[in-house]
Amino acid sequence: MRHRNAGGKLSRPTAHRLALLRNQVTDLLRHEHIISTEAKAREVQRLTEKVITLGKKGSLHARRQALGVVYDESIVDKTFKALAERYSQRPGGYTRLVKLGPRKGDAAPRARLELV
Repeated sequence: MRHRNAGGKLSRPTAHRLALLRNQVTDLLRHEHIISTEAKAREVQRLTEKVITLGKKGSLHARRQALGVVYDESIVDKTFKALAERYSQRPGGYTRLVKLGPRKGDAAPRARLELV
């Protein structure tokens, strides 16, 4: 039974999946938008929302937790300063998922994930 097991496996081993998600969260926070498949974008969206919420908290513990997800320390600084200020009055929903249609090679559904 899958009770309380949130998140998709994305057909990857655990270490590969976590590295993929961490890379994409870091790139999303760096460039403020990424294009990926819908399934990956949904998983990245979940992690990104959590990291931005940690940035809004602003404590040392929250910063260390964010560094556990985001690879680049300068991106964590950006999250805790610029993005935390930008979303200070917003209770959640920091990202937007826009469906783009199928990918040309294998017809996988694509999506653009961007910061609001």
